[in-house]
Amino acid sequence: MSNDRKQPHFTELVWESTEQNVPIPPRNSPEPALPKSSSKNNGKTNSTPEPSLQLQLWDTEMETPEPVTTTEGQFVTRAKELVERTEDSALFVPFKSYWPTYGHMTGTQSRWYFYWRNEVRQGRYLKTDLSYIFLHIYELINGVGWTDPNDGYRQLNLIWEAYRESYKRLDQYLGGWIADFSFVHHLDVPLSIIVARSRGLAGDLAELELMRGLTTAPEQLTFAVLTAMSDYDISKSKFYIGEGNEALEQYIPQVVALINAYVTRKHGSNLVEMFPPGPAVMRERYLFRSAVYDISLYGYSVLIPVVRISKSPPLRSLITRLFRLTENKLRELMGYRGRLKGINVEADMDDLITRFLKREYLKETQEDKGPTVVIDPEKLERLQSDSEIVRTMLTVENMDEQDYEASELEATIGEIDPIQDSKEELLPVEVIEEAQAVSIGSEAEQFANALSPLQREALLALLDEDGSQALLKLAAANGTMSELLIDEINEIAMDILGDLIIEGEDIVEEYISMLRNI
Repeated sequence: MSNDRKQPHFTELVWESTEQNVPIPPRNSPEPALPKSSSKNNGKTNSTPEPSLQLQLWDTEMETPEPVTTTEGQFVTRAKELVERTEDSALFVPFKSYWPTYGHMTGTQSRWYFYWRNEVRQGRYLKTDLSYIFLHIYELINGVGWTDPNDGYRQLNLIWEAYRESYKRLDQYLGGWIADFSFVHHLDVPLSIIVARSRGLAGDLAELELMRGLTTAPEQLTFAVLTAMSDYDISKSKFYIGEGNEALEQYIPQVVALINAYVTRKHGSNLVEMFPPGPAVMRERYLFRSAVYDISLYGYSVLIPVVRISKSPPLRSLITRLFRLTENKLRELMGYRGRLKGINVEADMDDLITRFLKREYLKETQEDKGPTVVIDPEKLERLQSDSEIVRTMLTVENMDEQDYEASELEATIGEIDPIQDSKEELLPVEVIEEAQAVSIGSEAEQFANALSPLQREALLALLDEDGSQALLKLAAANGTMSELLIDEINEIAMDILGDLIIEGEDIVEEYISMLRNI
């Protein structure tokens, strides 16, 4: 019996009523619900039914909840109020705060901050404390201080570049925050600098940048990103540690881009298409970790499709071999003793890389040394012959007695009517101009005939307003490099015209009209 008392007991309450089918009224309805009319009521119809009473189990009027305010939300509101504030001058006052906000600063610190921030916006990066820098960064990632996201991205990168040497902690945070900024604003920007400066972020970001570089922008591939694709630890190479450091970091990305273009031209598929990695994996990325950030702006996290391109064994093997082959070629060009062993690539790939590196490295070496004067005896003889012809064209003396070979006349001045006068006289200006035009036209025709179809297309591309970009795309589509095309065209121009026709990536002005004609 004692145990029975300890057991729970239930009571059932029954509300008895003659009313049935009484609907529950809406919450906001002030009127009590009426019973539904029944088609059968013992043969009787109630014309005026008595109103029924409904027990209210909740209040009919709901109170509007107070909006929830957060510290981050308050910071953004205050930042928008102070976005235009500046100070003409102020004294630097030290400021240290773990999560700096406006409320953490004293009056003198605030004056310095707004003076310093205005200087930064003008491109003058004065020495200051890290907490001031973080405060300005918080403004930018929360959308304060810019109207175009590209400008916000630019400002964040400039601040990072200006202060990273003084404050190493910026590398720990800013790389991830700038990457997040590019994701939430859908910016098509390279992540290579972020990967290079923030090695701890190299995982997903390196994969994203590799995919972008090998598919849409091979010319933007960087050494730091490509190291994620190589099984060869080049950082332990004595050649890389020593004199080959700069050359390897410069030429390895160019060699990979060259081979990507070559493979595309030969097989109709780029490297990623030839060695497809696995499907994309959706990765959740938490935004602006450890920053003062209002999640009501862009959310708590974003989903990013990441393709593990570095996990493709055949592609990884090829990139590794290209690293080692490029190092061997540069060792040879720079006179470094010793070679890496066991590098196997296709013979035409090896030949292409050899020609490219020899041309580019020697050209750069020559530019560093300055121009050298090389006398070509054949060209010198031809120039002397040409000068004699021009002198003869300008001053005619005893034309009837001079003996010209028909080939020389046809190549230079065409057919000029003999002047029946024994006295020395100057040719009319019109005749000289016509003769020069015939000569130039003949050289232009020879030059045009000597060009390959691809070289013609390259010149046409350079005649456009956005010529350098058009040339890059043309070269990539045809399995070569823009620099190689330019060098080949200039070699032909030197042989026929006796002059370079392209300087840098611009056509020499005096040849523009000639090229448009041909």
